[in-house]
Amino acid sequence: MLVLSSPSGAGKTTISRHLLPADDHIDLSVSATTRPKRPNEIDGVDYHFVDQETFDAMVAGDEFLEHAHVFGHSYGTPRAAVEEALEAGDDVLFDIDWQGTQQLAEKAANDLVRIFILPPSTGELERRLRSRAQDPEEVVQGRMAKAADEMSHWAEYDYIIVNHDVAASLTQVQAILAAERLKRERQVGLHDFVEQLRHPR
Repeated sequence: MLVLSSPSGAGKTTISRHLLPADDHIDLSVSATTRPKRPNEIDGVDYHFVDQETFDAMVAGDEFLEHAHVFGHSYGTPRAAVEEALEAGDDVLFDIDWQGTQQLAEKAANDLVRIFILPPSTGELERRLRSRAQDPEEVVQGRMAKAADEMSHWAEYDYIIVNHDVAASLTQVQAILAAERLKRERQVGLHDFVEQLRHPR
């Protein structure tokens, strides 16, 4: 499970969208949310859009790996699709915040790689939030106020990337992913392979 977290506007979603088409062995975990659908978003692709009653029933049924309430709306990672992808031998990419990351760490710390994306400056973060032109002024101000708190959790992550440039940041994420896949404990069948090399028939 590969987690990308960042304050809103720092670039985690943009990096995710570039990473997925370039790698056949990683699937995006599609979160469920109660927030309204934005223009150009597709239900089931960007998010599973549900009402609060449905979301609460999913929480009660233990259907989420993690869930949180952020900016007045609920978000959660449905468990079934993630477990299915992992069992098929694929990695799963999570675009979630520090709260969700902590919950994942409690459940599956050994199978988790955490990357935190930082903006190059506070001014650039604000510029990116405004350039999206999707949120009213009070929401932009709320996101900026929350960014300082979110960034205080950087030390809970395994890797830190300062997103000056999306292409460079994407290359860094791909390097982390490649290295983590090569870790001894993640290489399935390695013991038998080495034994065969040592004792050829």
